[in-house]
Amino acid sequence: MITLQKKSLDASEIDRIIEMAWEDRTPFDAITFQFGLSEADVKALMKKELKFSSYKLWRKRVENCKTKHVAKRSEEIHRFKCNRQRTISNNKISKR
Repeated sequence: MITLQKKSLDASEIDRIIEMAWEDRTPFDAITFQFGLSEADVKALMKKELKFSSYKLWRKRVENCKTKHVAKRSEEIHRFKCNRQRTISNNKISKR
């Protein structure tokens, strides 16, 4: 279990955050909305949980990804997730 800024996360939540962080179309705001972690918290979590080489690749990818930051996104996109993605809300992972 990991604690970031007074927030305890179990293994399934950590796995979901890492998955969301790797997804190009999931902005940091979606992670903040679902888990209450800031972008800096996500970066710290990724650094702690990933191998250093994987973390470096992820950081390089995030810096160049326009869809990870809402300010860089197209104004046409007004949602956190793909419209074809199953509903994920309140930290619950939809059944697959």
